[in-house]
Amino acid sequence: MNKFKVALVGLENHIVPQWVYNEIRRYKISFLAKECTTKADLIKNANDADVVWLFGGSRILNKNNLSILKNCGAILRTGSGTDNLNVEEATRLGIIVANTPEAISHNVAEHTIGLLLGVIRKISVQDRKNREGIWSNRDELPNNHIHGKKLGLIGFGHISKLVMYKLKGFDLNFLVNDPYVENQIIKDAGAIPVTLNKLLRESDFVSLHCPSNKSTKNLINMEKLSIMKNESILINTSRGEVINEDHLFNAIQMGKIAGAGLDVLANEPPKKKHKLTKLDNVIVTSHIAAYSDDFLYNFWRYSVDTIIDLSKKQWPKSCVNPVVNSRWGISIINSKYLLQ
Repeated sequence: MNKFKVALVGLENHIVPQWVYNEIRRYKISFLAKECTTKADLIKNANDADVVWLFGGSRILNKNNLSILKNCGAILRTGSGTDNLNVEEATRLGIIVANTPEAISHNVAEHTIGLLLGVIRKISVQDRKNREGIWSNRDELPNNHIHGKKLGLIGFGHISKLVMYKLKGFDLNFLVNDPYVENQIIKDAGAIPVTLNKLLRESDFVSLHCPSNKSTKNLINMEKLSIMKNESILINTSRGEVINEDHLFNAIQMGKIAGAGLDVLANEPPKKKHKLTKLDNVIVTSHIAAYSDDFLYNFWRYSVDTIIDLSKKQWPKSCVNPVVNSRWGISIINSKYLLQ
């Protein structure tokens, strides 16, 4: 009987820690780590793999290449974003697509809150002025607050739930829009499920936590921005493509919304200074929300734990295509994580 094989084909210049090799092999799993940049690389290194693993942003697992993975029952994408692979095609082929959003959930949630506070309290504006030797005048003082207001969460996954949990001390009211989460789950968490337009219309602050796909690309455009309150603030720590940046720039310039905090842009890094960075009521960080002193260890740890589950033909803790008719004949119904 052949050993269960895992092929790590996208490393994004990371070096696999020795403990990862030791841990995987302790479970009698065959493990190969080799950056693949061509179809020929993929055939050579992963054609017989049971699990194909992407640690970073490699796009080697495109629609054309997925069909050659005849033995693959699961793809693991370390982190949360799966926009670098074709989930729809993997689902058609019966391949489970697992990810590890919990590895970065706390960090991204904290960064989301930091951006919100930074925009509301005009922290970056005050800092820049003081570095220039200018003690701010009254026109640059904070003119908004959080306490008792409404936060709209678009998407209700691990990160979004943590944002809500961590902000409860501010006595906020929470509105949620997520077509893939049952209303009762949202209610049980202490939020109110609403339509997207109702969320945009009633929220004082809107935070994006949705994946990048066909249905979410340019989701926040001028039509949606026009629905929002003039004093509202938009936060995005999900994917840049969810916002039409030209429309956002115009909306802020026109006073349709009060400001934005962005950790992601449609093109990263931007080819030149992004026009949104010219606006004092916008904060832009360099897609760093996931980073912290422990994020790299967590990336590896959650990935290894997922691989061990998959090697036992157990449903992964986090799966982005739970409706898949698995090649392995397993389903989410039997998941040991359902009751957690």
